Amino acid sequence: MRKLIGTIAAVFFLLTVMPGTVSFAEEKAASDITQSANSAVLLEKNSGMLLYDKNADKQLPPASMTKIMTLLLIMEELETGGIKLNEKVRVSEHAASMGGSQIFLEEGEEMTVEEMLKGIAVASGNDASVAMAERIAGSEKAFVDRMNEKAKDLGLKNTQFKNPTGLPAEGHYSTAHDMAVMARELLLHEEVTNYTKIYEDYLRKGTDQEFWLVNTNKLIKSYPGMDGLKTGYTSEAKYCLTASATRDGMHMIAVVMGAENPKKRNADITSLLDYGFGQYEAVKLHSKDKAMDVVTETRGKPRQIKLYPEKDVVVLKKKNEKKADYQTELKKGGQIDIPMDKGTHMGWVAVKKDGQEVAKVRLETKDQVKRASILELWERSWRNLTSFQRF
Repeated sequence: MRKLIGTIAAVFFLLTVMPGTVSFAEEKAASDITQSANSAVLLEKNSGMLLYDKNADKQLPPASMTKIMTLLLIMEELETGGIKLNEKVRVSEHAASMGGSQIFLEEGEEMTVEEMLKGIAVASGNDASVAMAERIAGSEKAFVDRMNEKAKDLGLKNTQFKNPTGLPAEGHYSTAHDMAVMARELLLHEEVTNYTKIYEDYLRKGTDQEFWLVNTNKLIKSYPGMDGLKTGYTSEAKYCLTASATRDGMHMIAVVMGAENPKKRNADITSLLDYGFGQYEAVKLHSKDKAMDVVTETRGKPRQIKLYPEKDVVVLKKKNEKKADYQTELKKGGQIDIPMDKGTHMGWVAVKKDGQEVAKVRLETKDQVKRASILELWERSWRNLTSFQRF
C-alpha cells in the first residue's frame, strides 16, 4: 500500500506541483542565496512548493545522503512489520568490513534495529547501513535493487544507486531535486526524526566497547527547528547536506551539493532556510485531524468510513502578499474494497486558486475497516427492512 501511495504521490509531485511553482524558483534564480553549492534546492514539504533551485537536475555524487533512501526502505519495512525495532540484527563479515564512516561493528556482533537506525541517522555508519540492507533484502545487491526500484516508483529520472552507503562507485549519482523528493517521502514517516534529530548518544553503553555517537549535521544543535536529515562527503562529492527544519507551520527541506567545505555548506543551508521561513508563511486550509467526508459501506465495520487528509492541507504565500481565496475540492476514487488498512488511499483533496489547481493532498482512511460478519449484515438488512415498513 505504501509503495502504491508513494508512486501516486510522486507522479503528482512531478507533474502537478513542480510546474505550478516554477515562478518561485525562477524569481530567485538570480539572487545569491547560495554561494558555494554546486547544486541546491529549497522545498516546503507540506505544500510541495519549490521555493528555490540551482542546477537542481544536475547529476552529482550524493555521498552519504544516499542513506536517505536507505532509511526510507528501513522505515517502510518497519511499517509493514517486516522488522521490529527491538529485533537483533547479526553483523556479517561483509558489513563489518565497510570503510569510511562507521560505528565499528564486528563480525558476529548483534545490535537491535533501533540501535542500527541511530548508527545510520546520527553517525552515518556504513557498516550499519549494509547490515540493515542484508537483513531486509538478503544481500546488499538485492537491497540496492530495491533502492533503484523505489527511485523509479518516485519518478526520479536522475538517480541511480550502486550501494546503500554512498561510498564512491561509478554510476552512483543523484540530484538536489531528487534528494528533496526522497527526503519528503522519508519525512512522511514522522518517527524517523526521533533519530535524525539526535545530536549525541551512545551505543553499547556501559560496556568496554561503548561508542559515542555525535551527529555529523552540526546544525542540529544550532539551527532552530532542525530535525535532520543527512550529511554527505567524499573527495568527489565534496560537502553535501539535505536538511529538514520546522517552524510556524512550515516544514522546509533544503538540499546543498558540492560545497567547498562544511562551513560554506552550512552557511548555504542556513541561507536557504532563512529565506524560506523569512519570506513565506503557511496558510492552513484544513487540519489532518478533522474528517473531510464520510462514505457509507454496507459491508464494512464500521459502516461509516471517515476520510481525512493525509496531512494538513497547506499552501504558502509571501508574507507581503494578501491572502488569496482558495477552494478545496474532494476527488474520491471509485469502488471500495473491504477490508481496508489504515491509511488506505481514497482520493485527493485538490486546492484551487482562481480555478487553477495549486496543491493536492491524499485523502485516506484513518482507521482500519474490517469486513462485517454475516450476522452483522443480516441485522443491518433487518433494521433497514423494518424501518422501511414503518415508513
